[in-house]
Amino acid sequence: MSFTAIVKDEVSKLDISSADKISELSAIVQNGDYKDGIRVITENNAVARLIYSLFKDLFNVYPKVSVKRGYNYSKNMLYTLEVKNKVKDILKGLGINGKVPENFIYADEDLLQAYLKGLFLMKASVNDPKTSRYHLEFNLDNLEYANFISDCLNHFNLNSKVLHREYRYVVYIKEAEKIGDFLRIIGAVKAVLYYEDIRIYRDHKNMTNRLNNCEQANVDKIIETANDQVKDIEYLKKVDVYDLLSDKEKEVSEYRVKYPEASLVELSEIISMETGNKITKSGVYHRLNKIRQLALKMKEKSEN
Repeated sequence: MSFTAIVKDEVSKLDISSADKISELSAIVQNGDYKDGIRVITENNAVARLIYSLFKDLFNVYPKVSVKRGYNYSKNMLYTLEVKNKVKDILKGLGINGKVPENFIYADEDLLQAYLKGLFLMKASVNDPKTSRYHLEFNLDNLEYANFISDCLNHFNLNSKVLHREYRYVVYIKEAEKIGDFLRIIGAVKAVLYYEDIRIYRDHKNMTNRLNNCEQANVDKIIETANDQVKDIEYLKKVDVYDLLSDKEKEVSEYRVKYPEASLVELSEIISMETGNKITKSGVYHRLNKIRQLALKMKEKSEN
């Protein structure tokens, strides 16, 4: 079962108030077919049972239910619910009178949350957080409704965007934290816990990888710099100007050649311990820099 199906299965079983049920069913019917009666199709058995119960509880009508396999054998069964009675009364009661619902359907945050829950059951898909990307989207029929839904989502600061895709409009959320917030809004508690556990694990793993990469980069930089310093020392010996260095600079150069992979901190500790003369990291750097400057000066002279 996909993560989307798991979330739909969970939220379809939540116990909500009658007012919230109206908002929820409004979103469901709005995203079905209500030109000639009311017709709603879903692949999710739990969602089909919920829709049946909502019609029965709110309007005392019993939808006709039919089941058939999807358009190819890799798809789930399709559950179609049809209502032919009281259609005008139902549409009026659900605030469906145009491309967006009437205001009373989403008049407060509880009703808006219920509406978004109904919309999710009909038109949404959400990636399993174990996949390589975080993504939640709603596939909608027209731009006006897509903008309305985006505004509803952004009422909760979810940073949704609208995208035109062929003959559809997609409202999507890509930020992991915002997707987790949406799952909370529609009451998917179990899904939120699972989602957050995976998200935190992935974020921790990514951070660890970044730190490891950063550490490796620092090690590579230390080795590269040390190699350059050894080359400078060897060059000064080659052109017979090594004796121009002071005794302290020669001492550091000898230890650099002896310990080519040591960092400046490690080199300062080694010199301090073996000679008995304390030297700091900055002291080692200062002396190696003097060696570097002399090597550069001699190279410039040889080129001229």
